[in-house]
Amino acid sequence: MTPNYDSWSKNELIARLRELEAKKHAKSTHSPTSSKKPFHFSSHPKRKIAIKFCYSGWEYNGLAYQNGPTPLPTVEDVLFKAFVKARLVDETGGLDGCGWEKCGRTDRGVSAAGQVVSLWPSTKHELRYVSVLNRLLPPTIRVLAWSPISPDFSARFNCKHRHYKYFFTSNGLDVSLMQSAANRLVGEHDFRNLCKLDPGKQITNFHRCVMRAQINPLRPESDDDNQVYVFDLVGSAFLYHQVRHIMAVLFLVGTGVEQPSIISALMNVSHTESNSLPESELPLVDRKPEYQMADALPLMLWDCAYADSDVTWQTDGDGTENGAGSDLYRQLHSIHQRSLIHTVLDEHFFTAATRYHSPPPQYFPFSRTGLTIHTLPRSTLGREPVLGVPLGAGMYKRSAKYTPLLERKRLDHVDVANERWRIGRGSKYSKQKTPDDEIE
Repeated sequence: MTPNYDSWSKNELIARLRELEAKKHAKSTHSPTSSKKPFHFSSHPKRKIAIKFCYSGWEYNGLAYQNGPTPLPTVEDVLFKAFVKARLVDETGGLDGCGWEKCGRTDRGVSAAGQVVSLWPSTKHELRYVSVLNRLLPPTIRVLAWSPISPDFSARFNCKHRHYKYFFTSNGLDVSLMQSAANRLVGEHDFRNLCKLDPGKQITNFHRCVMRAQINPLRPESDDDNQVYVFDLVGSAFLYHQVRHIMAVLFLVGTGVEQPSIISALMNVSHTESNSLPESELPLVDRKPEYQMADALPLMLWDCAYADSDVTWQTDGDGTENGAGSDLYRQLHSIHQRSLIHTVLDEHFFTAATRYHSPPPQYFPFSRTGLTIHTLPRSTLGREPVLGVPLGAGMYKRSAKYTPLLERKRLDHVDVANERWRIGRGSKYSKQKTPDDEIE
């Protein structure tokens, strides 16, 4: 029978409330349903799949998972945690526990539109991997497709070729000279002078095969000085920071401070190499000159290509307006639209500034201005001009004096650097990891 609370005093009501709260707490504490039923991965079958995904590199500390803390999260860490939340992999086993393998690493700031990883998720049935994972991932990482694969498939070693894109504007550059230099990259060459040398990887073979090196306007109908171009570089594999080093040298060629033949010279690392190069009297460059690589922001891993017999890319799209594929399209379309608005706003900020500030003298490209390193005009005060050599994404290496690449200080020979690391830091390691040369 329910008590008549209307006749109760204030103190009696408070005592009653405390009594009910105590009973409720005791019931929830001893309830057998308060804990979730444990998920046993061993009771579920496994199958091997590959997923293709894109990510905004500037939001992450590179692709590869790191053991220690990083200033920004890594793409692999965020992606792996999404698989864990979806109960597709066992977190306690880590990446190795599910056979996780990536096609190739990308460094901090570098983006990807077609990165691929393979793994063994635990699942009884076919799942809508695209929609399941994208619900758990941030908008800066999007799963695009998945494929069933054979047990012996390797995301890294089954890859036929990688395709990188580097975007840049033509401001101050002669793109035809850059293309002339890029043509020399095609074929198999030694790229030790066009990559970052890391003795810790103990790499001794720097030969890589470039299948295509082409520069094209992104929108051919535009003809202004700020036309956006894309450098498409396709190869079977790449060395550490190889694309960004190549772009840095192409920028030097585009301004006119270096000739297209500098590419051939940098690949002429021994007397045997020079026999396959077009110039008969190239200087021997067996040690890398010091120079700064291009900026990471405009670089994108566009695609990782596989044989049709290896992968069959699938999506969750069901052909309806509210399908998962339509959802993904809307998300990326929205991001693209906001980016266009940001571009317009930045353009108007720049236009507003030009009403009060004059542009500095334009020295590059030399092919258009008729200048050379030795004929640069001095200021009215007799000072040497400050040159801004582009590094991509609006970044410049500014200096009052330019030193030609082949006259700069050289790094140690690869063999010397590798040996010094082996008897120094390398002696602390009993095992050497397999070199991961696909790092951009």
